[in-house]
Amino acid sequence: MKRTIWTTVAVLALFLVWYIAADRMTPITGNARVKAVVTQIVPHVTGTVTEVLVENGEVVSTGDLLVRIDRRPYEIDRARAEADLASATQDVGASSAEVSAAQATLARAQVDLDTLRLQAQRVFSLEKKGLVPIANADDARGKLAEAEANLENATADLEKAKQRLGEEGQDNAKIQRALAALAEADLNLEWTELKAPADGVVSNLLIAPGTYARAGSDLVTFLDGTDVWIEAYLTENNIGLAEVGTPVDVVLNMHPGRVLTGKIESFSGAVSVSGADSPGQLASAPSTAGFLREAERFPVRIILPGYEAGSLEDDLKFQLNGQADVILYTTDSKLMNLVGRMYIRAVAFLSYAY
Repeated sequence: MKRTIWTTVAVLALFLVWYIAADRMTPITGNARVKAVVTQIVPHVTGTVTEVLVENGEVVSTGDLLVRIDRRPYEIDRARAEADLASATQDVGASSAEVSAAQATLARAQVDLDTLRLQAQRVFSLEKKGLVPIANADDARGKLAEAEANLENATADLEKAKQRLGEEGQDNAKIQRALAALAEADLNLEWTELKAPADGVVSNLLIAPGTYARAGSDLVTFLDGTDVWIEAYLTENNIGLAEVGTPVDVVLNMHPGRVLTGKIESFSGAVSVSGADSPGQLASAPSTAGFLREAERFPVRIILPGYEAGSLEDDLKFQLNGQADVILYTTDSKLMNLVGRMYIRAVAFLSYAY
């Protein structure tokens, strides 16, 4: 009996030492979720939805047309703007056809550039994380430079067309107002088509033809399929030795039995607590109850560069806010890291059952 008691005490002491060391050297948490960039597709113009070209859960590519808003009111506005420009140019004895065409080309070039800038920024962000090949980023830079050149050419063509109106026509206030109205009409026409900003998935689609779309109001929810990460919520003890680039193993509930390797990309520097301070007021500390205070948890962002996270062709699928288990390897201790790897693989196997 004495041997059994001392053996039990030794095992418990060994477990306690491991637990305390692991809390710093190989912290583990089941409080982690899959995160992705959620973009609300918001129309810039108001009108009736005439076509919904996607279905809920459909995978789409960059630039795919999602929704089309009734173009007729904006085509009428453009025709009216062209007529006003023609009238203004007739007043000064000049032709408006060339200026009108140049203005339309400039508007299209501006919209194309804005769209490409948005898409390129996403690619550049993924390039920094190591989630896309450098060739993809170079291709995005090339397309962006080409779009900027097209905009400069369209601007130059418009200026030439204005100059051919003559000095009097170019500086005429009526013509300036007509040109501005035509540019706005062209832009509104372009905005009647809502397109996918990146490769991704349409989520929670709740509209159909006939829905009234209001400018500035959310219309379609879009999940970026190329920018996916794991957000693990760890205590202050857990992240004491962690740093950007620390290796991580991840088990997704959606893929039981599979251990994914990743690394820490960033830390959140603050969290919200009850009783937060207000300017001009006394400091307010969050209350704690019980003998042991509750540990504060901070979000840690983890990326999976080795798995082309979010690739639509990969067999690795992600569900936004899906649950995950995470273990960090904050030191080079072979023993602790070995035990940690054995533990996370046991968790991966057990995840088949829960």
